[in-house]
Amino acid sequence: MKRVFTFGLVVALATLTSCKKREPLPVMRSVPAFTLTSESGKPFGAEQLAGKIWVADFIYTTCPGPCPRMSTQMRRIQDLTASLPGVVQLVSFTINPDVDTPEVLTAYSKRYLADLSRWHFLTGKREVIQKIKREAFLLGDVSTGSLEHSTRFVLIDRKGQVRAYYATLDGDPVPHVVDDIKRILEE
Repeated sequence: MKRVFTFGLVVALATLTSCKKREPLPVMRSVPAFTLTSESGKPFGAEQLAGKIWVADFIYTTCPGPCPRMSTQMRRIQDLTASLPGVVQLVSFTINPDVDTPEVLTAYSKRYLADLSRWHFLTGKREVIQKIKREAFLLGDVSTGSLEHSTRFVLIDRKGQVRAYYATLDGDPVPHVVDDIKRILEE
């Protein structure tokens, strides 16, 4: 009898623990309003992302280093969130706007089989990209013309708030990004 009671207690505790809501991710800062140019040549910015969860990164199309890996990881996030097309968006900002025109970004997007209804490639004035990268995401400087850049992903919630950063070169961040998207959806 004692074993049955103990087993029942363990099962009940496990059930209660599994139903416990996870702690929300911290709110780090808000992304200010911005407008850049998408791969289609049309204006695109914070207004189009309002009410959506999005993942951002900073790349350039001629990058010989981490950008192909990052874009491959973004493609995996795209695939793993395909059931949430109206909810989750991906945004790749170029840090080389002098070269990465909308046409160049379109060609780059095709290499990674981007669903352009969900994954947006943005270019524009260097000053605007600088403001977003440095002031909103705290990811460094693009104003010098250097092509060195952060290799982190940034997760932004429906209210335009930065919620998490993910290193893309150490291990595989994709499962963590997708899990944290689900955490935000639970809020």
